[in-house]
Amino acid sequence: MLYNNTDATNKVTKGNVTFNKNIILSVVNLAAKEISGVSSLVANFGSALKRWFGNNYYEGVKLTNNNGKLNVDVYLNVYYGYNVSEISYRVQENIKNSLSSMIDVEIDKVNVHVLGVDFIKEEEDKN
Repeated sequence: MLYNNTDATNKVTKGNVTFNKNIILSVVNLAAKEISGVSSLVANFGSALKRWFGNNYYEGVKLTNNNGKLNVDVYLNVYYGYNVSEISYRVQENIKNSLSSMIDVEIDKVNVHVLGVDFIKEEEDKN
């Protein structure tokens, strides 16, 4: 499976399978939000500019191509009271598993950047 800035292509004996990078961005976004303790993916003013002017950034997710392998950077906020290193590890594993099972893309790195902590009462009431 090849990944570039526009599309990914998988060559098989009967033809090609091509998908847009937005599918990868969506899978990563959903996989990160599935983890308990993740408040949100960071989408601030700087990320909005990157999303408009850079085609590899979407709602707290950045993709880069490293010699045919995919590097994923995720920027998120967590809820107060959760173990940050545990959440980060679970986000990494969920992104790797989701991409491998849904898209069959070769992953080099998944970097999780925790940028803040949210103190919201609704999440604490769920526990």
